[in-house]
Amino acid sequence: MDFFGVLTMLGGLALFLYGMETMGNGLEKLSGGRLERILEKLTSNPIKAVLLGAGVTAVIQSSSATTVMVVGFVNSGIMKLTQAVGIIMGANIGTTATSWLLSLTGIESGNFFVRLLKPTSFSPALALIGVCLIMFSKKEKKKDAGTIMIGFAILMTGMETMSGAVKPLANVPEFTGILTMFSNPVLGMIAGAVLTAIIQSSSASVGILQALCATGAVNFGTALPIIMGQNIGTCVTAMLSGIGASKNARRAALVHLYFNIIGTVIFMIVFYTINAVVHFSFLDTAANAMGIAVIHSSFNIAATILLLPFGNGLVKLACLTIPDEQKKEVPVAEQEKSAFRLLDPRFLDTPGFAVEQCRQTTIQMAKLAKECFFTSVELLKEFSEEKAERVEALENLVDRYEDELGTYMVKLGGKNLSRNDSHTVSLLLHCIGDFERISDHGMNLKDSAKEMQEKEMHFSSKADKELEIFLDAVKEILDMSIDAFETNNTDEASKVEPLEEVIDDINTVVKANHIKRLQKGKCTIEQGFVLSDISMNLERVSDHCSNIAISVIEIERDGFDAHGYLENLKRDGDPQFAAMVEQYRDKYALPV
Repeated sequence: MDFFGVLTMLGGLALFLYGMETMGNGLEKLSGGRLERILEKLTSNPIKAVLLGAGVTAVIQSSSATTVMVVGFVNSGIMKLTQAVGIIMGANIGTTATSWLLSLTGIESGNFFVRLLKPTSFSPALALIGVCLIMFSKKEKKKDAGTIMIGFAILMTGMETMSGAVKPLANVPEFTGILTMFSNPVLGMIAGAVLTAIIQSSSASVGILQALCATGAVNFGTALPIIMGQNIGTCVTAMLSGIGASKNARRAALVHLYFNIIGTVIFMIVFYTINAVVHFSFLDTAANAMGIAVIHSSFNIAATILLLPFGNGLVKLACLTIPDEQKKEVPVAEQEKSAFRLLDPRFLDTPGFAVEQCRQTTIQMAKLAKECFFTSVELLKEFSEEKAERVEALENLVDRYEDELGTYMVKLGGKNLSRNDSHTVSLLLHCIGDFERISDHGMNLKDSAKEMQEKEMHFSSKADKELEIFLDAVKEILDMSIDAFETNNTDEASKVEPLEEVIDDINTVVKANHIKRLQKGKCTIEQGFVLSDISMNLERVSDHCSNIAISVIEIERDGFDAHGYLENLKRDGDPQFAAMVEQYRDKYALPV
């Protein structure tokens, strides 16, 4: 092979790897994180776990991606270690789908319909359709489908280019000498493991081996141990992802490694022991792409059938390798850290799922902010040191949520997000600040309650009644806005602004009534300051609820213009809006 032949081979390899990456990314984006959510909701049935792991991996074309995702699930506490075993085994079966696709390059026939199955026949058509979808379609899902088609066409073109470039190597004695060395089972296994560890994809390394089959110099005796080693090498990605993760996450990566090592060792001992007695003649015949796919699939299916009943044994082996430390009290910082495990950096490689994890975490943040506010309201009625400490702890935790979510979503923003996912991220970024401010106002109410308790301060019966109505209205608007956010319900969100307008009126009336009582000597200036602080914080909470509701409505409309929305709403004199305002005024009418 001359210099230009080497360049052609490297170019083919580059196209092959890029096509595989492009097709996988397109499939992942088209799924929108749904595949990962299916894995997340997995039942404990091991056979279903294997089938699901195989199915998901066959679609996203990467056992490494599936296993890394599983390590992330275990690290987040979403999945138990015992559940992960079946998925990991299934991923090894699913990854063989790529080798079957690549085996189509070996089809040889004069029949028109059979020739249509050959990638060189249909890949150009797929590429053309894919380009048309990307250039002329306005729907994002069609563009993603086009990306998948182009990725597949590039993958097959790269495969054909590699195969054509390496064919002359059959006449190079040095090349055949190297391959003869790899026919040693141990050396072949090591070579397969090292190659796969470097490129971090067993599908890609099997594809390279299938391309080398075009030389005719690779026999099954050489290919078989290399395939065995490729299964071990693919574990590197999961092992790397386990660095810095929880113990169970590292154990999940070890289960993947042990499964492949034990399966490979058993297979090679049994196979080569039988071969020593009854020599398998096929080992001396030239390997082809179809034969490689058969061996790849057969080994992984056989290993899964053999080791699945011993899944708990693999878990125990991983636990022995990484034992539990002696139990001790968990620091508060560690307890808080566990709240953010859904925001695992591993999920950033599957943006659709990472967005969903952000949404779920933000919902938790919203519920904590609401609890903080409601607990502070209880303090206004009856002060308790225990509840006051709870408010402080919740406010600090909500602050942490804002920091963690903000940092994570900045990283997520650099990923290739679908339009729907971009909308979701925009909504979350708009709302986390409002949730954090709601908890701040809860903290302020706690301070007012503490001041009243320390100074033995009490409001007049009329002021108490007004404040009770005020609090009930704010509690309803907070419940309504968080429910609208959690369910992404624009109808529920549209009910927030009419109530917010009524709360503004209540705030104005409460302050005016206080001035009247002050003039009549029925309350003191000091009581007035506290009441003013309370009413201001309540009114601000309703403002943040309004912001949340408007975000839900406007993001759904593919824009964000809070001022424009409010101006249009009030300028147009929407009769439904006016009717809801009157309904809330009747419901929260202050005593005369």
